[in-house]
Amino acid sequence: MPVIYVVGIGPGGADTITPQALETMRSCDVIAGYEKYIDLVRDLVPGKILYSSPMKHETERCRNVLTMTREMGKTVALISSGDPGVYGMAGLMMEIAKGTGVEVRVIPGITAANSCAAILGAPLMNDYVTISLSDLMTDWSIIERRLIAACECDFVMCIYNPASNHRPDNLKKACKIVMNYRKPDTPAGYVRNIGREGESYRVMTLKKLMSCREIDMLCTVIIGNSRTYILDGKMITPRGYNNV
Repeated sequence: MPVIYVVGIGPGGADTITPQALETMRSCDVIAGYEKYIDLVRDLVPGKILYSSPMKHETERCRNVLTMTREMGKTVALISSGDPGVYGMAGLMMEIAKGTGVEVRVIPGITAANSCAAILGAPLMNDYVTISLSDLMTDWSIIERRLIAACECDFVMCIYNPASNHRPDNLKKACKIVMNYRKPDTPAGYVRNIGREGESYRVMTLKKLMSCREIDMLCTVIIGNSRTYILDGKMITPRGYNNV
């Protein structure tokens, strides 16, 4: 049975690509993905056919990958940043390949949530949720309900797609919702360009996060829960080991 591999390349740096992901890419004929992700792995897969397409062409990309596999006999690695099953290409590729006789195998990667948390300290030591603020495919009213539910359950929140040129105020709107449930001095932080050139981060309060204008699509944001605190400039959410 022909196989398509959907590969997570981690947050961006070559040192955060898992050995399994790298070995899989190097075993394939074609590396396919969003053009910026192809640029991240180009030097790691010499001699491979590289197929890239712009953002918002995900369905077309998956269909072309299926054609390469079924009609051209190529083994393809379709890459996603982070983990392909977390806001990535795994689900879409499986849906498009359904009933075609092509198997889709998912190769996991380090998620932005985990790599961001490691840079900010240890904010995900207890229960947490990931929420995307992109309302391109999810109505904002649903995103609001998810934010409220996370607050009511006191989850730490890892925010993907916090802001963009087309929706610069989504993070501010989200912070306003969260501040109805959490104190203004709740620890929060973000990382930009995780694992890539120009990586930077800031730890701050929820109140300051709400007015932070430098956050964009290159950033991942973490908002602490009621027990999260800052120690030596890093965020920590206690697991509770000291109470056992």
